[in-house]
Formats: sequence, structure tokens, C-alpha cells
Amino acid sequence: MKKLRVLLVDDEIMIREGFKRLFDWEAHDCEVVGEAGDGMEAIQQIDMLQPDLVIMDINIPIVNGLKVIQMSRMKYPHMAFVIVSGYDDFSYCREALRLQITDYILKPVDYEEFGSCIDHLKISLYETNHAQEEIQQEERTIHGLTRYLQDHLQEEISLLVLSEQFHLSAQYISQLFKSEIGVNFLSYLTSIRMEKAKKLLVTTSLSVAEISEQVGYGDYRVFTKVFKKSEGVTPSQYRRDFLEQL
Repeated sequence: MKKLRVLLVDDEIMIREGFKRLFDWEAHDCEVVGEAGDGMEAIQQIDMLQPDLVIMDINIPIVNGLKVIQMSRMKYPHMAFVIVSGYDDFSYCREALRLQITDYILKPVDYEEFGSCIDHLKISLYETNHAQEEIQQEERTIHGLTRYLQDHLQEEISLLVLSEQFHLSAQYISQLFKSEIGVNFLSYLTSIRMEKAKKLLVTTSLSVAEISEQVGYGDYRVFTKVFKKSEGVTPSQYRRDFLEQL
């Protein structure tokens, strides 16, 4: 797990120095990459450094801590914020919770408590990042699968063929179609074959048998049956209806 990049924000330099010297960042796989003494500087540092975590006091000059979080949330929705404040005030806590901060710690800081907060944060960020990576991988995979189908409609295609091409289990591929597209593999394949067939029927003079082969059906009678079930008319009637509308 990579180190968490941390920005310290407090108008009291002694507080910032205390954080840097009294807390063992290395032991918690963190590194302090910057610091700021007021809200405007904090915003600039956040934009420049884009840290994983911002440790921030609420009562800082120019722009208060809650406003900094609110503005930063719009640009960096996944950035983590921990408020360290001398204010044990419910209104502050409520607003902080509304902004979905990670934790709210009161001064003087209990560094053991702070360490637990950091460790829990790292686990949470890891789980979130891992889940996002899995989602992105699934999206890339389904894109590759659907692109393959579009490029090989003339061929005999099955889950087994896709399994061998993409080195994935047929069951996993089947689940991907249901979860990412919302239909099973066969329904999706039939749908894109019918769409390709309709396009060929109205844009070419190919025979029904030739179109049948173009969209992966070796037997035009099977193609005709599937087409009629999908569209309500035979391929020939579909073409005639289209031409009559011109």
C-alpha cells in the first residue's frame, strides 16, 4: 500500500511542528508533503499537491476550515479530511459531518487516538480504491468483449469462444453481461445481430441468405425465425415496409 500524502493546515506553527515531530508518520505509512497557515494557502496547496489527506483546524484565517473543505470537495470528491479543532461545538460537528469528513478530533491531540484514526482511514481508502479499480477493470473488460462481438458477428460466437479469447471464465463473462449491460450474453448477441441485419436490409441489396451469413447465422431459416421473433416481421417484410415508406 502506497504512503498517504498528508497536508497539515493550522494557523499556529507550533501545532504544525508538533504534528510533524510528535507523531510517527512513517510508522503509519504516511508522509507530510506540505503545510498551510490559512485557508487561502490551504486551497492553493490542495490544488498544487492534491494530497490524499488534509489535517485541518476549523478556525483558520481568511477562509475557515469548513469552507476550505466545502470548496475542495467540489473538485476532489475522494480527498479525505480530518478536522483537529479546539471547538467542542455541536454546530461545527454537524457541519463537518455534512461535508463527509473522515474524523473530528479535539485539541489537545491524543496522538494514540490520532494514529487509530489514520489507520482506519488507510483501510477505508484502500477498500475504496480497490473497489474502484475492480469497477474500472470490469468496464474495460466489458468494452473489450462488446467490441469483439461487433467485429466478429459473422463468426460463431459463444461464451466458450470469449472465454478462450479473453482468458476469463465463461461464468465470469456471463455475470459481467448481466451486471454491466443488464441482459444475458445471448440476448445481447442476438440484439446486435438483429441491429446489424436491419441496417443491411435497408442499406444494401444483399439477399436474406447473404445477410444471414453476415450476421452469423449459417442457416437463413434460423435467421428468419429469430428475426421475426425479435421484430415481429420477416426480414423480407421488414425491407418491403421500409421501401414503402420512402
